[in-house]
Amino acid sequence: MDVAQKMTDIKRWETQLDQQKDGHQRLHLLTKLIEHYAFTDSKKAIELLRQQAKELKNNPDLDFQMSYHLNTAFIENQLYNYKLAELHFEEALNIIEDRGNVKEQAEMYIDYAGILLNRDKKELASTMLDKAHKLIEVFPNARLKARITCREGFLSLHYANYAKAIELLLEADKSINALPKPLSKKDIYFLTLIQSGMGRIYERNNDIQKSVKAYQKAVDLCESIGMRTRLSWHYLNVGNAYMALANSSKAEAYFRKAIRVSDDISRTTRASAYANLGYLTFKKQNYKEALNLYNTAIKLYGKEDRHNFSVIEHWKAQLFVALEKNTKAEKHFKKALKYAKDNNDYKQLAVICKDIATYYANQKDFEEAYRYQLRHDEMDEMYREIVNQRQLMELEVKYEAEKKKQETEMLRLQSTGLQLKALRAQMNPHFMYNALNSIQHFITSENANLAAKYLAKFAKLMRQSLDYSDLEIISLEKEIEFLEDYLYINQKLRFEDQLNYQIHMDEELEEDIMGIPTMIIQPYVENAIEHGLRKKKKGMVKLHFKLYDDNTILCIVQDNGIGRKKARELQLNDPAMLNHESKGTNITQRRLEILNKSKRKGVFVKTIDMVDSKKRAKGTRVEILIPIETIQKWQPN
Repeated sequence: MDVAQKMTDIKRWETQLDQQKDGHQRLHLLTKLIEHYAFTDSKKAIELLRQQAKELKNNPDLDFQMSYHLNTAFIENQLYNYKLAELHFEEALNIIEDRGNVKEQAEMYIDYAGILLNRDKKELASTMLDKAHKLIEVFPNARLKARITCREGFLSLHYANYAKAIELLLEADKSINALPKPLSKKDIYFLTLIQSGMGRIYERNNDIQKSVKAYQKAVDLCESIGMRTRLSWHYLNVGNAYMALANSSKAEAYFRKAIRVSDDISRTTRASAYANLGYLTFKKQNYKEALNLYNTAIKLYGKEDRHNFSVIEHWKAQLFVALEKNTKAEKHFKKALKYAKDNNDYKQLAVICKDIATYYANQKDFEEAYRYQLRHDEMDEMYREIVNQRQLMELEVKYEAEKKKQETEMLRLQSTGLQLKALRAQMNPHFMYNALNSIQHFITSENANLAAKYLAKFAKLMRQSLDYSDLEIISLEKEIEFLEDYLYINQKLRFEDQLNYQIHMDEELEEDIMGIPTMIIQPYVENAIEHGLRKKKKGMVKLHFKLYDDNTILCIVQDNGIGRKKARELQLNDPAMLNHESKGTNITQRRLEILNKSKRKGVFVKTIDMVDSKKRAKGTRVEILIPIETIQKWQPN
């Protein structure tokens, strides 16, 4: 049925509704109209639902009551009223499990799962999808199977299992597009979900170009059938992606579109569009207009939206810094900190403290700069600890669910990865303490240039650690860049140029496209420094990367230190080192064992004690076999 024919039918039904006196027939016509307007005109759909509720009081009918609750739930979900949507689904569930056919029940479970995911009830959503699966296994239905796959993709997305999520969403997209044409509005609705989900995954993995394309496809699909209830949100996503690409003109165009859509009632979406538009205007140095846009955004955000209040106050502070109105800048920095603190938003606190430290450094107030840098590090650590705890809890639930699908080895890998993230989040306190002390020394000795240089280098290293801690796989190029920064800081700040290092990589390695487990080498480098070189006056760490076979990289970490035996003796007699255990290398070795399990058997980490002709220790050599993963597998293109 083409669009013109459909619109003719809609007009005919509306005319018939105006003329119809029979209550049962009116309910029938209302249901057909509501199912159309639910996707295109939420206000019209809500008005028709009111009429249907009135008719149901006079003409009770369980089948129409079921339709009423399902349609209301769908529309309330589109209007971001997730709790109310859930209540209506519960009402429909009581009816449909008693009276509905298999198709109606399966469709109900699939739609209910979507609401439950919006309510962050992942376990119950998984239960609903399992129920739908069982029905579809007995009574196959390609359309509903594709929708189940879509919801499972979002379930994986909620568990931060991006590799599985992208696989399921691509499968769902292919299955829906293979259905007989023309597709229904609900089919297209699911395609918009798929594209927005893929956009989120691409965005999360920093593939912004593909993120833009996915979000743009969602917009095109909405516009193709006049689906406007979530259009403002889709426009905002496209605008944010273009903003990440530094394409200000296109970002601005989409933010303005997001503001103009009246059918999407989300104040938060429009507020975010105003706020981001303000930031782009600020970047163009149009400070007055930017300030007006920020203030409009604040009025639209809910009273309890402390996170976004903090973001805007932070941006206002940057604006007044640019205007050299320091008193106002400091006032808004304080407001931004207060909102973030009230919200226990440690990530935002870390970001703000970093900018305040930079602000004071530019003001030559290095004492305050140092104080806020320390606060940044403290907030940064607290944020990562909270994230890690939440991920571990989610992983435990996910482990039980995935256990049914025989994916336990992957979950153990992820669990081990999270343990390593926890360790990385506390990057060697000896290193951090000594580095900051050295920076403080430069500040107190009024060597401002060196202080600023090393403070920036240290901040970059901390930022890299935070950015990479959420990724399981990164390119070999980024891993080596991180190691270079880590060794440079140790060399310049901790060992005062008494430490040297070399990093060699064979030419056959394609470091920009080869992926390896994140920060897999750093624990061994740290071990060499802490145990092998801490007592050496002229230390040397050599790293050599070479291709072991088509699927494996061999990394050699070699130091000219005192050797493992002497290091153990010193550790027993040194209170400062007594509690410094090599947890990082132990966890890393377990990760490597799991990663390599399907590829080979054997030893993946070999430690060799190096000695001279008189059997005296002259260092330690660690050989690590690292599985190669294509970046695309973990960070989809």
